[in-house]
Amino acid sequence: MGEKWTTANIPDQRGRVAVVTGANTGLGYETARALAEHGASVVLAVRDAEKGEHAAARMTGDVSVQELDLTSLDSVRTAATALRSRLDRIDLLINNAGVMYTPKQTTADGFEKQFGTNHLGHFALTGLLLDLMLPVPGSRVVTVSSTGHRIRAAIHFDDLHWERSYSRAAAYGQSKLANLMFTYELQRRLAAHGTTVAVAAHPGTSNTDLVRSLPAAIRLPVTWLAPLITQTPAMGALPTLRAATDPAVLGGQYYGPGGRNEVKGHPRLVTSSPQSYEAAVQQRLWAVSEDLTGVTFPVVRPRQNLEPV
Repeated sequence: MGEKWTTANIPDQRGRVAVVTGANTGLGYETARALAEHGASVVLAVRDAEKGEHAAARMTGDVSVQELDLTSLDSVRTAATALRSRLDRIDLLINNAGVMYTPKQTTADGFEKQFGTNHLGHFALTGLLLDLMLPVPGSRVVTVSSTGHRIRAAIHFDDLHWERSYSRAAAYGQSKLANLMFTYELQRRLAAHGTTVAVAAHPGTSNTDLVRSLPAAIRLPVTWLAPLITQTPAMGALPTLRAATDPAVLGGQYYGPGGRNEVKGHPRLVTSSPQSYEAAVQQRLWAVSEDLTGVTFPVVRPRQNLEPV
C-alpha cells in the first residue's frame, strides 16, 4: 500500500468482530467508527455505558456497548464474562483506553492509576478473552502505546506503584513502556500458534481529552497550541486502524505517524525504544502482571495440521 494510508485502505471487515476499549470518545471512537463503517461488528467497551450508547448512536453499522472499568479487576472480569456470553469469536481486540499524567491516585485494587489502567487492566482483559481469538485466523490484539514510552521511562520493579515518590510523566512513561513490552512478549508466546498476532500502535500527538489531567500551567498552553502541534483524533486513530486491518502487518510490529518525530502524519511502521525490546524485562513484567491481576493466559501450543496428507 502507498505511504499515505487512510481509512480508504481498510479492507472489507464484514464478518469480523472487534472489541475496542475507551471507544466513546477520541481515538477509540474514531477507531470503532471506522471499523463499523467498513462492516465489522463493533463492541464499545467503555467505563460509562450511557456515554457509550450516545457514541454508538452516532456511528453507522453494527455497534453495541459493554460496560468496562479498567481501574477495577472485578469490572474487567465481569465485562469479560459478559462478552464471552454474547460473542463466539473476537477478531480484533483493541486495547485503546488510557489515562495520562493523572495526579497520584490508585485503582480499586490499589495499583498506581496509570499503570493499573493502561497496562494491568488491558493485560487482564486480554488474558480473559484470548481463547475467543486463538481459533480465529487473522485475529489481532492491538495495544495503543505512546511516544511517552521514551520519556523518563523504565519498569520500576522495586516501586511499580510509586509509593515512595511520584512523577506524573515517569509513571505515564512506565505504563506506555509496559504496553509495548506486553505486546512483544505476547507476540513471542503467540508466534508458534500462528493465528493470532499482537501489534502495537501510537497516535503521535493528537488533540484528545487526555490532556484533561495535565497540570493547569501545562494544559492551557497545550490547548492554545493544539492546532499547531497536534493532529485530529481521526488522524491519530490511523496507526491503530492500520495495525488492526492492513493485511501486510506482522506480529510484533509497531505503527505510528510518518511525519517528523512521529508527531503527525499518515501511519507507517516505526521503531520503539531499545529498552522496550529487552526480552528479560518483558518476561519479568509478564510474571509480575500475572501475579498482580491473578490472570493466567491460556497455554498457546503450535497448531496441528488436521487436513489429510
